[in-house]
Amino acid sequence: MSSSKPSSKKSLDLPAVKLPREIKVLVAAAFMIAIGFGIVAPVLPQFAQSFDVSVSAAAVVVSAFAFTRLLFAPLSGWLVERMGERRTYILGILIVAASSAACAFAQNYWQLLLYRGLGGIGSTMFTVAAMGLLIKMAPPAARGRVSSLYAGSFLLGNIAGPAVGGLLAGLGMQLPFLVYACALVLVALLVATQLPAVSSLSARTGGAGGAAGAAVATAAMKKEALPLRIALGMPAYRAVLASGFANGWSAFGIRMALVPLFATTALGAGSEVAGISLAVFAIGTGIALTFSGKLADAWGRKPMIIAGLAVNGIAMGVLGFTGNEFWFFAVSAIAGLGSGLMGPAQQATVADVIGNERSGGKVLATFQMSSDLGAIIGPIAAGILVDSFSYGPAFLMATAVAFLAVLLWLPAKDTKLLP
Repeated sequence: MSSSKPSSKKSLDLPAVKLPREIKVLVAAAFMIAIGFGIVAPVLPQFAQSFDVSVSAAAVVVSAFAFTRLLFAPLSGWLVERMGERRTYILGILIVAASSAACAFAQNYWQLLLYRGLGGIGSTMFTVAAMGLLIKMAPPAARGRVSSLYAGSFLLGNIAGPAVGGLLAGLGMQLPFLVYACALVLVALLVATQLPAVSSLSARTGGAGGAAGAAVATAAMKKEALPLRIALGMPAYRAVLASGFANGWSAFGIRMALVPLFATTALGAGSEVAGISLAVFAIGTGIALTFSGKLADAWGRKPMIIAGLAVNGIAMGVLGFTGNEFWFFAVSAIAGLGSGLMGPAQQATVADVIGNERSGGKVLATFQMSSDLGAIIGPIAAGILVDSFSYGPAFLMATAVAFLAVLLWLPAKDTKLLP
C-alpha cells in the first residue's frame, strides 16, 4: 500500500513534462476543426429532413460520413506510410473542406448524402495521421495527458460550435457548412506553415520534451511497423476495439444523429436547444478531460475505460426518457462526462500497444475503424427503432452496447502494467 502512493504522486506530477511544440500545433488545429464540426452537427440531420425524408434516412446522412471513414481507413494507413503524416493530414483536411462546401449547395437528399460521404475520406486521412504523430511525439509517461490535451481542445471547440451552429441555422441551413469549410482551409494553412516533417523534428524541437519527442519519432521511422495480428492477440487491444465501437455508437453516432432530432421532435424544442444540448454534452466531456488523462497515467487505463463506459451507457439510456429541457441538458452533461472519462485512456491503450519506437498504421486504422463502425451502425439502428417504436428503445440500445464492451474489458490486463 505504501509503495503505491509515491508512484501515484509521481504520475500525477506529469505537467512538469515538457511537450513538443508540434503537439501544441496539432492541439490548436483540433480546436479549429472542432468548432467547424460542431457548427454543422446540429444542422445536418435537420438539413437532411428538409428534403422530406424519414428520421432513419436523415440518420443515414450522418452514418455516410462514418461509413466512408471506415471504408478508407486502411488506405489512410497506407498513405501515411507512403506520403508521411504531415502531407496526409493536409490533404485530408482539404478534402473535408471541399465536401462541406459542396453540401451547402446540395439540391436534393442524394446529393447531400454523396457530398457528406466523400468528406469521410479526408476525415479518416487526417485523423489517422494526427494519431500517428501524437503517439510518436508523446513522452511515454504522459500519454494520457497528451490524449486529454488533444481531446480537450477538440471538445472545447465542440462546446462553442453547436451553439453557434444552432444560431447560424436561423440564417439558412447552408451557412454552417460554408463556415466549416473556411475553418478547415485555415487549419490546412496552419499545419502547412507550422508543423515540420517528422524527419526534421530533431532540428525544430527544443528542451527535454522536444528532444524526447524527436528521438522517439526518429526511432519509430527506423523500426518495423507493429503487425496487426500481434496487436489482435492482446486482450486489451481487442477490448479497446470494443469500447471504441461503443463510444462511436454513442458519442459520434447517437449524439450527432438522434439527440438533435429528439430535442426538436420529442421535446418540441427549436434548433437552438438541439445545438445547446450538444454543447452541454461537450462541456461534460471537457470537465472529465481536465483530470481523466492524469488518472489514466496514474491509476491505469482499464478502470477509467470501464467507469466511462458505465457512466455514458447509463446516461444515454436515461436520455431517451427525459421529458423537459432541464433534465435533457442534465443527463446530456452526465453522458458527456462518461465519454471524457474513457477517451484519453483508450488512446493511451493504443499507444501502449504500439509503443513510441515503432509505427503502427494498421493498428491505428483498425482502432479508428472500430469507432467509425459504431458511428455507422448506431444511427441507422436507432433510426429504425425510432420509426418502429419510439426514442426510448433507441437510446437504451446504446446502454446495451456499452455494457457489452465492459464485459470484454473485465478479463483484460491493463496495458499500463505491461512491460
